[in-house]
Amino acid sequence: MKIHLGIGISFLLVLVLLSSFSSSHPGIIIFCAGDSITETGYPHFLKMILNKDGIRARILNYGRSGYTSGEYLNFLEKNKETLKTERPDFVLLQLGTNDVRLDADSTPSATFKTNMKKIVEIFRTFKNRRGKETVILLATIPPIPEGSPFPFSPDSAKRVRDEINPVIRNMCEEEQILMVDNYSLFINSPFLLHEVHPNQEGYSALAKNWYRSLEPLLNRK
Repeated sequence: MKIHLGIGISFLLVLVLLSSFSSSHPGIIIFCAGDSITETGYPHFLKMILNKDGIRARILNYGRSGYTSGEYLNFLEKNKETLKTERPDFVLLQLGTNDVRLDADSTPSATFKTNMKKIVEIFRTFKNRRGKETVILLATIPPIPEGSPFPFSPDSAKRVRDEINPVIRNMCEEEQILMVDNYSLFINSPFLLHEVHPNQEGYSALAKNWYRSLEPLLNRK
């Protein structure tokens, strides 16, 4: 009896350990990088979409409210060795809204491009758990709706359309990065935006837009 009991207990322990290992090692790891539109918004909805589609995922929300491209670059430079240990399979990158503010955060387009190139360079040093290069997806930023209060203005909206998003599109071509068009999403459905931030329906739509680009890259085996 003692031998059989010991075997039974050992078998149960193995099952518990296997279950724990499976739950703590999700199928994919996604690093969400951006400003408050990321930090307070879509990652939660993206997690729900992935779960509903049967995809195990760990979502890392590294959105930083109020950050310009320069401030996010500083954050990455100070923390990159620690952040690398997250071993993400994908980075979803959206920055630029705070760069078109009218206050001290206002960033010239040339500086924005330099910052974004350096951010991409850092993310390209990341490896996933299999030792492969982390895949980067770069998004255009949403429009600035008419009537948005200071520190935004109609000039901010013009900069998004004529400066920031063209820089992002050109970067995607130059750097061979997959572009996600979040600008058109909100241009076509302006009711999804509440001032510079999406409403809850908008955040859900934003997550779906990310997922449409992400889905073909997922390994479902």
